[in-house]
Amino acid sequence: MGYVSAVPPPRNDAAAPEPDPVSGSEAEATESPAGRAGRRSVAVALLCGALGATVVLLASGRVWARGSAAVGDGSLPLAADGRAVTGLPAALAIVGLAALVAVFAVRGKGRLLVSGLLALSGLGAALAAVAGADDREALDAEAARTTADTAAQVMGLSHTAWPYVTASGAVLILLAGLLALRFGRAWPAMGGRYERDGSPRTRKPVAVDPDRPEDLWKALDRGEDPTRRPDGA
Repeated sequence: MGYVSAVPPPRNDAAAPEPDPVSGSEAEATESPAGRAGRRSVAVALLCGALGATVVLLASGRVWARGSAAVGDGSLPLAADGRAVTGLPAALAIVGLAALVAVFAVRGKGRLLVSGLLALSGLGAALAAVAGADDREALDAEAARTTADTAAQVMGLSHTAWPYVTASGAVLILLAGLLALRFGRAWPAMGGRYERDGSPRTRKPVAVDPDRPEDLWKALDRGEDPTRRPDGA
């Protein structure tokens, strides 16, 4: 004799048709102009900030000035890189990188302050690089150290274009800061999707069909009273 189950077989109800997902072109069409501008500004700011800091750090390590010092009957060639002339651009580039990351870690007034720091670091690095473009103190100090003569001065002083390359990278950092000041309020924050506002979350009761024993068991597993009506009766 075959096995007869007292549990009625589950009903195979027709599933309600799900709406088709919105295609990428339709999503872009429904997105507001402010949202599109904010999304583009994030990408441009990240690119400008990262590229600008990289240019500043690399260009400040190149030779900015050349010359020679008189030694006996001859001369000794001398060279000074950007960090010997001024270490400010490289230091401010590192500050700018840290501020660029911190922009996405804070919100409100904190984001405004960090964005201002990002812009100021770029501006300071650019001004320092331009100010050191015609500097001779670094090579004079190198000539005095090399010849052991405190009054020695460099001869045949010449400068390269690397200070201006450094300044151009600093301008990119400044641009990233200005974009953060203008559009930063609409930018996303790190971990924002996982934060809770502290308000209690209500749990909607699941409708239970008393004619389906499997629904009754699932309700009991969830800790619900399957005999209780959704309206609380």
